[in-house]
Amino acid sequence: MKILAASILSLISFSVLAAPEGTLSVHILNQQTGLPSQGVVVELDKQESSSWKHLATSKTDTGGRIKSLFPDSSDMEPGIYKVTFKVGDYFKATNQETFFPSVPVIFNVTKTNQKLHIPLLLSQYGYSTYRGS
Repeated sequence: MKILAASILSLISFSVLAAPEGTLSVHILNQQTGLPSQGVVVELDKQESSSWKHLATSKTDTGGRIKSLFPDSSDMEPGIYKVTFKVGDYFKATNQETFFPSVPVIFNVTKTNQKLHIPLLLSQYGYSTYRGS
């Protein structure tokens, strides 16, 4: 019984320390078509000293979203992070040129497991982003 209780307690402790699902989400909308940008590779990195540590890679779903980009196996600690939207292949797949083959968005996390959403409004020759909710 003590072993079972200890096992349950360790699982509870682990889940409290891990980032909740959806801590960091992204969404891409194509401003030219008004449609979500499906299948875009998005990478997440964290700044460590003078370099970047890769944390995750995912692809946008049919709605142009990644609902949980940050790995839920650890906490999203305060620091400087970078989300890179690899949009070059997205435009290439639709036989369109783009001036920006990737869009890096660097942002500051100030609280552990802070819920963040980063939308990207995209066109072939420009983009806009902001802190969403």
